[in-house]
Amino acid sequence: MRRARVRIPTACYTGLVRNAASVGEARRRLPRQFLDSLDAAFPQAAAERILRGMGVPRLTTLRVNTLRWDAASLMRFFRDSSVKSRRVPWYPDAFILSSLGERDTEGWEAYREGRIYLQSVSSMIPALVLAPRPGERVLDIAAAPGSKTSQMAALMEDRGFILANDVDAIRAERLAYNLRRQGCTAVEVRVGRGEKLGEEMPRSFDRVLVDAPCSGEGRFVVFEPASSRAWSPRAVADSVRVQRKLLASGTQALKPGGVLVYSTCTLNLEENEAMVQWAIDTLGLCPEKAPLAVTGSYAGMARGRDPAVAHALRIFPDEEREGFFVCRMRKPAPEGSAVPDVRVTVGRGPATQDHREAVQGVGRAGGDHPLFLQPPARGAKAQAKGEPDDSR
Repeated sequence: MRRARVRIPTACYTGLVRNAASVGEARRRLPRQFLDSLDAAFPQAAAERILRGMGVPRLTTLRVNTLRWDAASLMRFFRDSSVKSRRVPWYPDAFILSSLGERDTEGWEAYREGRIYLQSVSSMIPALVLAPRPGERVLDIAAAPGSKTSQMAALMEDRGFILANDVDAIRAERLAYNLRRQGCTAVEVRVGRGEKLGEEMPRSFDRVLVDAPCSGEGRFVVFEPASSRAWSPRAVADSVRVQRKLLASGTQALKPGGVLVYSTCTLNLEENEAMVQWAIDTLGLCPEKAPLAVTGSYAGMARGRDPAVAHALRIFPDEEREGFFVCRMRKPAPEGSAVPDVRVTVGRGPATQDHREAVQGVGRAGGDHPLFLQPPARGAKAQAKGEPDDSR
């Protein structure tokens, strides 16, 4: 099951003018069982922040494709075209547009020629945390539509090899089209079940991205019923089963000492922290600190779990970002083997000084942040321990 890809129209290009939805409005419009699970998992302040984030239209965000262009040229284009934008502080190739919607940008020559790519800011984080290098072999196990695949190709300067896999042939065609337009030549598109790939290509990749199909809670928008219509507790349980299979396959395909990044665009614990704990206990993966400081992020909720789960990054939804979860893990190498150090570069050439300073730390730990030091939200029942029932 793939998470729904719902295009959310924003007020700036539909002509609609809406105030942000209140927390009360969000509670009236979103699925009751989702709200119950949110209240059970998060303290009241955190749950309300999430709901407020779901109540605002999201701004248009994009990144420059450094295989075809550069950030300086894009900024000149913005100035010449009177486009109001601001740079993402922790990713110099990414920009947030203040007054234009996605449809406005699709008319630009830069868009048609693949020099820019429309992408959620949160969606850019997994590739940066994976930090692939030129010349490496990388697996994107659930790649369509290709946002992260093309981003990784740019980070690798289109040198090396990326296997971009997707189970759906039609989605894979769209993936291949996007990669051609972005000028990504070091990528091979494969149609097949990601769950089987590890058996077919064991210990073959330096890095693996498991951007897993999920229940999509981080993409809910209060005034867009379609964004949450497919959600159900059954959808969460189904997602967990698929995620475990993909994680196991990705781990098998990874070389010893290699890095795997697991990510979702959902919020619940079952698909996020509990999945990381399962990977520690069952697959022997070792979470490690992300080589990236994302403003406004929180560490994984490790209470009652292995403390290393706190190395994960949580992103709450707001006007700039979807809700997201990202965890970097390493497959243990044989004793005495050298493990490569982490070098982070963004686009072509070395990272900027601001970026070098940013990668020295991560956002405040979820377990210690004030949002997580309060009682559960109103009416929340104590969350049951353990995993979802896989028999359903």
